[in-house]
Amino acid sequence: MSAASPRNPVYIRRLRQHRIGIIMSVLAMSVGLAFLAWILSTLLIKGFGGLSLMMFTNDTPAPGSDGGGLRNAIVGSLMMVGLSTAVSTPIGILAGVYLAEYGEQNKFAQVTRFVTDIMLSAPSIVIGLFVYALYVANVKHFSGYAGSIALALIAIPVVVRTTDNMLRLVPNSLLEAAFALGAPRWKVATMVRLRAVKAGVVTGVLLALARIAGETAPLLFTALNNQFFSADMNAPLANLPVVIYQFAMSPYDNWRDLAWGGALLVTFSVLLLNILSRTVFSQKTPN
Repeated sequence: MSAASPRNPVYIRRLRQHRIGIIMSVLAMSVGLAFLAWILSTLLIKGFGGLSLMMFTNDTPAPGSDGGGLRNAIVGSLMMVGLSTAVSTPIGILAGVYLAEYGEQNKFAQVTRFVTDIMLSAPSIVIGLFVYALYVANVKHFSGYAGSIALALIAIPVVVRTTDNMLRLVPNSLLEAAFALGAPRWKVATMVRLRAVKAGVVTGVLLALARIAGETAPLLFTALNNQFFSADMNAPLANLPVVIYQFAMSPYDNWRDLAWGGALLVTFSVLLLNILSRTVFSQKTPN
């Protein structure tokens, strides 16, 4: 009797185990999708109820007052996320190029990869406390610059690892052809290797942007909040995650409505960035 025979007891036992595993996997997936659908449906129902034109034109209201919006928080978040992206993108890409190009047998590169992996898995609140101790405690006040530093420290490891991994996918034959033409190593690294995976590098930047867009914990220790509209990065700055956190726990109905609207806005922004990153990644880089 062959091992694949339907009458073989070993075959029957393995087939039973296979079916049990499939059923359990489908059940686990169904439970996860059910909770996800529940969360998203609640967010959509209550979030759309909090959306209005006033949310984008008015600043956060005072306690007990009616109306209000999230204009100052939206502007503050855009400023901090934009500054942190502008800082983390070149640092992360250059570090990734160094690790892929010069870090094969380099002890310093190995330590850099190890530290990068640690920072990728480090809780964001730890990074916020680090920036608080290093910057906020010395300048004696919260600021948008401190929040941008914390967000940049979260984004840099994502860009570094993505750039490093993408550059390692470039075939050696392409690099050897460039070297055979007499191109120097720095030009091969930037004009050939990096250009071949530019779509993947852009994807890493977008994923890092989506990663920091909804961070709340580090901003509580760095940028804090500001009830009024302000574009001063050297002062406490309003931002969506902290405003959502504070308004969601408030006893005022209009504050909770604004919190739901802000949560929906952040969710759609992160979803858009993820869709954009997958679209860019799926496009083939022209030769």
